[in-house]
Amino acid sequence: MSINGVQVREILNSMAILINENVDYLTELDAAIGDGDHGLNLDKGFTAVRRKLKDNDLKDIGHVLKKVGMILVSNTGGASGSLYGTAFIRAGITVDGKQTVDIKDFLKMLEQALAGIKMRGRGRLGGKTMIDAIEPAVNALRYSISKGLDSIHSLENVKNAAFIGVKSTESIICKNGKASYLGEKSIGYPDPGAVSSYLMLKAIYKKVKELCVVEKI
Repeated sequence: MSINGVQVREILNSMAILINENVDYLTELDAAIGDGDHGLNLDKGFTAVRRKLKDNDLKDIGHVLKKVGMILVSNTGGASGSLYGTAFIRAGITVDGKQTVDIKDFLKMLEQALAGIKMRGRGRLGGKTMIDAIEPAVNALRYSISKGLDSIHSLENVKNAAFIGVKSTESIICKNGKASYLGEKSIGYPDPGAVSSYLMLKAIYKKVKELCVVEKI
C-alpha cells in the first residue's frame, strides 16, 4: 500500500489525537522521573502541527515531514522538541520530492529518524530513552519486510516491538537527564519518551489499517 500526502496528514492528526488523549499519563510518568512536562510539551507541539499544516503543503511528503519537524522544534519545549523535530526532519529528507511512500520508504524514514535521535541526544539502546522503543521497532520492520509481510502486519510488528521496548525501560536505571539523579529509584517507571514514541507508532499502525479498509471498500 502507498500513502499520499493527504493521508500522511491524517496519520499526523491521529498521532496528535493519541498524544492528547495520553497527556495526563505522560505527564505523570515524567513527573516521577523527569521534569513533568513531556506530555504537555508534546501536546503543544502536535497541536501546532495540526494548526499549521496547510493543503498546499501536502503534495511533497518530504516537505510535509520536514515542516512537521520544524514546527515541533519551534513549539515543543524541552529535549523532546529537538529530538522529535530532528527525527521528522531526517525522515523528510529521506523521502524528499516523493508524492507517495510505501512500507520500504517507511523503513528508510524510521532508520534515519533513529539515527537523528541518536546523533542529537547522544543516546543508545538500553539507556532508558525513546531509543529503547524506536530501535526495536526499526529492527522489527526490517525483519518483516525481509519476510515479505504486508504493510499492516509489518506495522503491527513495529507497534508490538515498540511496546516491548517500552516495558524493558521499566527495569533500566536511567543514566541521562534529570532522572539519572534518582538512580535505582527510576526503576519501575517506563521512560516517557519511549511511551510517546510507542504511541506515535501505534497511531501510524491504526490509521494505515483504517485506510486499507477504506480502500478495499
